[in-house]
Amino acid sequence: MINKNLFDNESAIFMGAKRNPDDCSIGIFGVNYDGTCSYKSGTRFGPNAIRLVSTCLETFCPRLGKDLEDFNYVDFGSLEIDKNDSISVIKAVKSATDFIMSSKLTPIMLGGEHSITSGAIEALVNRYPDLILIQLDAHADLRTSYMGNEHSHACAMQRCLDILPEKKILQVGIRSGTKEEFKFMSQKKQLVKFLPGGNAQEFKKALLPYSNSPIYLTIDLDWFDPSLLPGTGTPEPGGFFWNDFEVILETLKEFRIVASDIVELSPEIDNSGVSSIVAAKVLRSLIMSVQNMQ
Repeated sequence: MINKNLFDNESAIFMGAKRNPDDCSIGIFGVNYDGTCSYKSGTRFGPNAIRLVSTCLETFCPRLGKDLEDFNYVDFGSLEIDKNDSISVIKAVKSATDFIMSSKLTPIMLGGEHSITSGAIEALVNRYPDLILIQLDAHADLRTSYMGNEHSHACAMQRCLDILPEKKILQVGIRSGTKEEFKFMSQKKQLVKFLPGGNAQEFKKALLPYSNSPIYLTIDLDWFDPSLLPGTGTPEPGGFFWNDFEVILETLKEFRIVASDIVELSPEIDNSGVSSIVAAKVLRSLIMSVQNMQ
């Protein structure tokens, strides 16, 4: 049964999802949080927007050759959180991720802002001490602290590094950050070269040492170019397009994704609704791509 102390499951539901986890292999949950957003807020509306627009999508993905109708997945709803306390939100994310894994489900988290990722990572490393993190993002997110908060969304990857036993992050598509952040990524060889419209040879080469490693895939939607996805609080020109995302997933199909998240959708910034549709399509692809933990 759903743990009603963790989730509010009275809102919209993602296309084809169940409310009961029986016979499911994937557990979706939302985190309606944007307490540390540093430019435009609104990511707290992201999870519900993804659910609401999902019914406009077909269930079949021609690139992956898979259909959502062949998958069983549960949408638990969104976490009950204290929106004024970033530390308690991260702890709630950890508890929710623990709960989903204990139910023998693969977690997919919908944000919300990027600071929530460290909570999921903290839960996962207890099961997977060799976990590595792949980050699709416009921003490095490696600051030690930002605006007086160590748990700001600008510090998301640094907080994950603090937790990961292997200290390994592969950062793909980063095009914004401080001089110090880019120097750090270069020294640690964790910034992977990948260009819009290009191939994924460098990405695959970077992944090869981790062919047997469990992977957490975090997708900050500002990775996409703002001409495709303007509905995000910190847009960065020079980003990526849908075909680029399909190239990434095509590369990752040979590897072991054990959990994932989609963050930083601010649907009210984009009145067209296209940003929410792109995010929903990302979720459709992830449901077809993550591996069953059972």
